[in-house]
Amino acid sequence: MVQPVSSLAGVLSVLNYPAFDPDIVHFGQFHIRWYGVAYMAGFVLGYLVLRRLVRIGRMRMSDDALADLIAWLVVGVMVGGRGGWWTFYHRPPLPPAPPEPWWEPIAVWHGGMSFHGGFIGVVAVLVLFCYRRRLPFLNAADCLALVTPIGLCLGRLANFINQELCGRVSYVPWAMKFPVFARYENPVLPRHPSQLYESFLEGPVLLACLWLIDRKARPRDGRTAAMFIILYSLIRFTVEFTREPDSQLGFIAFGWLTMGQLLSAAFAVAGAIWLLKIIRRPQIDTGMNPRPAAAPDARQPPGRSPSSKKPRRGPAGRG
Repeated sequence: MVQPVSSLAGVLSVLNYPAFDPDIVHFGQFHIRWYGVAYMAGFVLGYLVLRRLVRIGRMRMSDDALADLIAWLVVGVMVGGRGGWWTFYHRPPLPPAPPEPWWEPIAVWHGGMSFHGGFIGVVAVLVLFCYRRRLPFLNAADCLALVTPIGLCLGRLANFINQELCGRVSYVPWAMKFPVFARYENPVLPRHPSQLYESFLEGPVLLACLWLIDRKARPRDGRTAAMFIILYSLIRFTVEFTREPDSQLGFIAFGWLTMGQLLSAAFAVAGAIWLLKIIRRPQIDTGMNPRPAAAPDARQPPGRSPSSKKPRRGPAGRG
């Protein structure tokens, strides 16, 4: 006999995962996926905001330099993200499974991208770009930190659509049953929609915090970027408690620590050290605030400056 649902919590607790198709459109072997569109939309929206920051003087580079920087960042994100996943998360298949093809490390279409690896790739290309163009690295890093949550929010939504990086088993009222687990579980158990937690916290929440911090911390280049590292790491470390560990790794220490938490803890420490160095260094004029006008010399009569004195005439020449 089916028991009547007596509350909204009871309704939500039995809802299945919405039937999203990871492909927006496909023609034979050609696919346009939500995941790729999320990456592209993140870069486009980020570029539009950065261009606005350039035009109001917040980001100290030209429009042309910004357009070139975006191309560099695409390379940094893709190479760093894939390389980071391969380094931190990938484990080769064990026999009797067949070995992976030689081109598997660059097969980004098979999935497998790491935020921490992508971050390292972005820092590397940003250092090189600013060095070659003689641009202020810390100012550029601050501005990139202000737009990165846009891409993080969209990327996590794409994870949700793809049914990847799902949460741990839970019976909270908003838990969902992801069909992807039907191959392992019968019946499918409800889980945290951890992708939505990360999308909200790493997106709108982190974005609002960074823009508020930037309005106050603007005279010191680098502080906003350091706070991005710290805040993102704290959010990621916390949400990982609701996220299913990677199947190929499991818990790597203490029976609860995941690879994402280990990397986030290391990044948080690095961000804190960077922030302390920025706070302790002498204040540097970044050109964002106009210099106060020099006070007039009290020894000069009002309305007359030293340069207004008439030059002395020498003796008249003979002839």
